[in-house]
Amino acid sequence: MLGHVGASNPLRDRRQAMLVASVAATAAVAAVSVAVWEASPYGRFLHHAVPQDGSDPPLALEAALFTGGWALMIVAMMLPTSLPFLATFAALVRQRPLAGRLVALVAVGYGATWTAFGLAAWLLDRVVHRAVESVPLLDAAPQLVMGTTLLVAGLYQFSSLKYRCLDECRSPLGFVLQRWQGLRPAREAVALGVAHGLFCVGCCWSLMLVMFGLGLGSLAWMLAFGTAMAVEKNLPWGGRLSRALGLALLAGAVWTVAT
Repeated sequence: MLGHVGASNPLRDRRQAMLVASVAATAAVAAVSVAVWEASPYGRFLHHAVPQDGSDPPLALEAALFTGGWALMIVAMMLPTSLPFLATFAALVRQRPLAGRLVALVAVGYGATWTAFGLAAWLLDRVVHRAVESVPLLDAAPQLVMGTTLLVAGLYQFSSLKYRCLDECRSPLGFVLQRWQGLRPAREAVALGVAHGLFCVGCCWSLMLVMFGLGLGSLAWMLAFGTAMAVEKNLPWGGRLSRALGLALLAGAVWTVAT
């Protein structure tokens, strides 16, 4: 089966090129959409700061707007990092009816996992804001919150759980074959995407929290973090980058608190 999935032929290569082009175009549209949103009067909904002028909308609407912006950011940043996984699955199901729909369902499941994480991060952030407001020391030194975020992210770069999740992400063929039976294709495709999303969250959540703290509207940060996570997840030497990032984040934590 492995040889069959990996066999090279012009039709398969054309399909893979179409998949790459589709993901790249989708990510580009999402990135431009975030940039346009950031420049609009509604750009503040891409950020986690709580308005101080009493102009904030109902909590449910604010959560929905932030989650929508987060979902766009995930499409722009994280979907391209999963191209090897998507290409592997596409090659496996290429002879099935509606193969493209199955690949799309995998992407939907993957995006849904990251979107749920974004909403959870937003809710946690609201709790943190309330806690900061009630503690004078934290309210007077807001850099402690960002410094703590950088510290946690830096330490996680050296954790065994991160490398366990990275191992799963770096073995797309094994990951798919362990979880795909094809008996209920649509349901299994979504579940496969959710499972891959969970491992992706497991190896990247701390970096995404830093991105959360920086705000969702910066294309430069999106490109930088997205590239770093793509290297971590897909290249054999990505572990070396993980450790280098960890040291940089720890240094950033010290600098943030000190200044």
